[in-house]
Amino acid sequence: MPARNSLTTRQLLFIGIGLGILAVDQFLKEFFLQTLKPGQPIDFLGSIIRFTLVFNDGAAFSLGSGQTWIFTVISSLAAVALVGYSLRSKSISWSIMGGFLLGGILGNLIDRLFRPPSFGVGHVIDYIQIPFNFPIFNIADMAIVTICSLSVIRIMLGHEIGKETPKKS
Repeated sequence: MPARNSLTTRQLLFIGIGLGILAVDQFLKEFFLQTLKPGQPIDFLGSIIRFTLVFNDGAAFSLGSGQTWIFTVISSLAAVALVGYSLRSKSISWSIMGGFLLGGILGNLIDRLFRPPSFGVGHVIDYIQIPFNFPIFNIADMAIVTICSLSVIRIMLGHEIGKETPKKS
C-alpha cells in the first residue's frame, strides 16, 4: 500500500476524482438529453432549482458565445497541463482539487469535441438553472468554478500551488 502522501496516492486521487467528475457529468448530460425538451424547464426544488436543457456554444455561463473552437483549444491545453501538474504536485489537497478541475475541463471538452454541430465546435450541454437570471450550467462548470475559486482563496492565504501547507507550530 502506498504511503499516504506518495506520488502514487496523489496521482490515484487526481485521476480517480477526475474520472468520477467526468462520469457524473456525462451521465447527467445524457440523462437530461433523453428526459428534457430544450427550453422547457422542469422544477426540481420548487423554482429554486430547475432543469432546463440548453446547448451552449460558449464558455462557462455562456460567456464567449460562438467561440467554441477557441475553448476547445484552451481546454485541451489546460487538460494536458493539469496532467503534467499532477506529476509535480506534492500535496494531496492540491491533487484532489486538480482532479475536480480535470474532470470539469474534460466534461465540457468531450461535448465540444463530439457533440453537434461538428467535431471541435460542439455545443456543451447545460441543464441546471437557478433564480436571479443566472446562466444555465452543468456539473463540469460547477467543478471548474468551485476549484478556481478555492484556488484563488488558498493563494490569497499564502498557500503555494502544489506544495504542502507548512504546519503551524
